Amino acid sequence: MHPEGTEQQKNAKWLFRKFAHKTSVGVGSPWAFVAAVAIIFVWAVTGPFFHFSDTWQLVINTGTTIVTFLMVFLIQSTQNRDATAIHLKLDELIRAVKSARNRLVDLEDLSDEELENLREEFQRIGAGGQNDETSEVGKRRRREKRSKS
Repeated sequence: MHPEGTEQQKNAKWLFRKFAHKTSVGVGSPWAFVAAVAIIFVWAVTGPFFHFSDTWQLVINTGTTIVTFLMVFLIQSTQNRDATAIHLKLDELIRAVKSARNRLVDLEDLSDEELENLREEFQRIGAGGQNDETSEVGKRRRREKRSKS
């Protein structure tokens, strides 16, 4: 691949990421909601002027469809980035805590069945008021440590 193309791709991704982030922050604000309500109000008030025509209805339908379509991609991009950042932060915490199970890193790569098994295990731990040291997992870990000694 040509080095300039790679640099252009990096710049395009950076610009899109910045645009997506700023847009998601902006449209998630109370002012964006007020603006949307104002647009709908103006559209509704102009109804009698345009005799509630098909064109009048088409304007709001087309506008909302286009905005919704574009927002899906912008918000999804922001959500993907946020989810990745959260996963990395949690992975770092799991690795930093000595008693944490490192197999919990990269849980997002497990099958649905494996995730369900882990969920049930944590429910059992929580239901019995057990922490990891009093759970079956904790007991097994202590037995393994003793057998290595």
